[in-house]
Amino acid sequence: MSEEKSIERKDSVYEYSKEVQHIDNVRNINAKLANPLSGIPHDKLMANAAQFAEDHGLGHLKEEFKKGALVAQDPTAFESLPMLDDADRNVLRRELTHRWDQPWELYYLVILCSLAAAVQGMDESVINGANLFFAPQFGLDQKATDGSAGRNQWLLGLVNSAPYLCCGVVACWLTAPLNAYLGRRGTIFVTAFVSFASCIWQGVTNSWQHLFVARFVLGFGIGPKSATVPVYAAECAPPVIRGALVMMWQMWTAFGIMIGNVMDLAFYHVPDKPHIHGLNWRLMLGSAGVPALIIMSQVFFCPESPRWLMSKGRYDKAYESLLRLRHAPIQAARDLYYIHTLLETEKEITTGRNRFLELFTVPRNRRAALASTIVMFLQQFCGVNVIAYYSSNIFAEANFTEIQALLASWGFGMVNWLFAFPAVYTIDTFGRRNLLLTTFPLMAIFLLMTGFAFWIPEGKARLAVVALGIYLFGMAYSPGEGPVPFTYSAEAYPLYVRDIGMSLSTAVLWFLLLGAFQPQGAFGWYAGWNIVGFFLILLFLPETKALSLEELDQVFSVPTRTHAAYQLKALPRNIKKYIFRMKVKDMPPLYEHEGAIGEKTYAPPGAGH
Repeated sequence: MSEEKSIERKDSVYEYSKEVQHIDNVRNINAKLANPLSGIPHDKLMANAAQFAEDHGLGHLKEEFKKGALVAQDPTAFESLPMLDDADRNVLRRELTHRWDQPWELYYLVILCSLAAAVQGMDESVINGANLFFAPQFGLDQKATDGSAGRNQWLLGLVNSAPYLCCGVVACWLTAPLNAYLGRRGTIFVTAFVSFASCIWQGVTNSWQHLFVARFVLGFGIGPKSATVPVYAAECAPPVIRGALVMMWQMWTAFGIMIGNVMDLAFYHVPDKPHIHGLNWRLMLGSAGVPALIIMSQVFFCPESPRWLMSKGRYDKAYESLLRLRHAPIQAARDLYYIHTLLETEKEITTGRNRFLELFTVPRNRRAALASTIVMFLQQFCGVNVIAYYSSNIFAEANFTEIQALLASWGFGMVNWLFAFPAVYTIDTFGRRNLLLTTFPLMAIFLLMTGFAFWIPEGKARLAVVALGIYLFGMAYSPGEGPVPFTYSAEAYPLYVRDIGMSLSTAVLWFLLLGAFQPQGAFGWYAGWNIVGFFLILLFLPETKALSLEELDQVFSVPTRTHAAYQLKALPRNIKKYIFRMKVKDMPPLYEHEGAIGEKTYAPPGAGH
């Protein structure tokens, strides 16, 4: 199909063309991502912007929205627009040259989201040290000699995995209704309260059954929060730094895991008090609830998501929110108008039926669900969560003492956190997909190294190789599969099914596989999944960096078969170029980016909210 035969969408909102190119007999579709406002005559654009302001209670800002519409139509031409004054031009110029110069309220919002992630990490990791104490106290000693060791192992696994069982079965599916009725901030407040209350509850339990119930309820705090916070950050951030800001979720989850291990060490030697047996592990579990109180007290000081407000028809409030998240009114007007224009396109793919069914019946949604589910599934099955939750047991299996095992677990948490920092830059430059394709083979190698180490005779050599293998795995995991899944899932879905889509993605994440292997078999199992993961990512994950949340509609409009065929063709060429450093011909890109859209030019206006 030629350029002249491009598919026209309603009201010229999107232009989408499919060009057939024969590359060694492989048929590839080249999706051209066009600015939806390009080609609209000046007078009509001005009339549309003025009508938009009138229709949404913003009539007193007609001139601002006219300027915003002009900039949105061609973001690179603002220097020559006569309607703009010098102050407007200076703001837009600085936006290009200083991408990290953002309002303090945006960074305050990111800090709060990061604290929510730290709560998540602590919720996940404090159980690591508590295992060593509550298990024998509640009759779940895995070293029992009466034949009950196997049963105890499974019951301990059941208690540990209770929050994730809740997330996978129930809690994550509450994300959509909670967000619909309470908004992003309200959902975060409620889930933080549940996290606080259930952490305190865990600390006063008196049997493994009681602890299981308390931890199951904790899942109602973990699941919807893990689905909502990355979406909240993605909808508020500008596109050029969206990946870096959304990935703060995983970075500070890793920080929370480390702090959870610090709490385990801090309370390790706390003695029992009269009538209180196991005070140390009770303090470990209860400590995770403290930062949740800070979130509850601060979240409503942050602006609500502009996209969520627009979905409720509250455009005036969305504009006020954008004023707090951008430096100048022209940016807020530009972004609001651009988002509105793009969201109109989503109505074309909405059939009016059940939104959950539309995740699978609408091709664009189905491809986003497939890609997001893959990265979430692989985050669990790459092996990191088993290491995070059971690292003390793993190190004890390698004949570490209890305190050595906790110190080694803390070391893993520190490595996991520190090596997430490079992704702040690389996730929006190197790209989500490239990070995964680079790190998955490394994770497989280091897991195999760790598993093989358990065949080394007991002694310092085994301890050293096990610790080294786990730490090297953390170094590979943290900049890749650590930050990418939540970032990718938060941006992949269109707005009208975003809550449902994130519920599906996070529900997949929180299903936990309990170990029935010896250490060698367990590490080999997860290494195998990392190899499988490499090919799943290669074939089914489109790149999403530097595009607006709405422009991704066009990326996910490319058929899966076409994307997979192109990537299989590109694989040997990339191996020759990047591994063997050979000179090879460039392949035509799968996507062409027009005008302001894409990584080679200025990112689209308003793209990140």
